Amino acid sequence: MPKGIPNKRYTPEFKQLVVETMREKGLSLSETMRRFNINCLGIIKRWERIYLEEGPEEMLT
Repeated sequence: MPKGIPNKRYTPEFKQLVVETMREKGLSLSETMRRFNINCLGIIKRWERIYLEEGPEEMLT
């Protein structure tokens, strides 16, 4: 990432929406990235792991 450009921040509600949409619609990680304009595959994997292991309420904290 170029110097001077801050990291993009995502709201907890957005993270939950991304994971729930991906799971409900059976989207792949790549399809989810394109649909929500997220440029990092790993971040979606991390959100999904938190969602599955710790529950959706942890996405909102």
